[in-house]
Amino acid sequence: MAAKIKKNDEVQVLTGKDRGRRGPVRSIITKDSRAVVTGINMVKRHRRSTNPQQPSGIIDMEAPIALSNLAVVCKSCGQGTRVGFRLLEDERKVRFCKRCNEAID
Repeated sequence: MAAKIKKNDEVQVLTGKDRGRRGPVRSIITKDSRAVVTGINMVKRHRRSTNPQQPSGIIDMEAPIALSNLAVVCKSCGQGTRVGFRLLEDERKVRFCKRCNEAID
C-alpha cells in the first residue's frame, strides 16, 4: 500500500498534548504505524554515561506518534488535509489534497 505520509512531509498534529503544532517528519516506523516528527511529542529520558565524552543526565527527545494523529499540510491551501491518490496521464501515481484537489508530490 502506498504511504500517505512520507519522510520530510510537513504534518499537523490532530490530537494529544501537541494538538495544532506542525513539523517535518524525521522518520517513519511502518511496522508500528508511527512517525517521529521534529519538535513534537517531546519526552525526557535518563541517560547513563557510556564514555567520558558523553555525560549522563536527562535529555529531551522526540517519541514516535501514531500516523492516525497526523495530517499532511498542503502546500497550496496551507491546511492539514486528508490525502488521496490518483493516476496521471503518464501512469504515475501521485498524492493529492482532498480539500483543494491539488497534487502534493
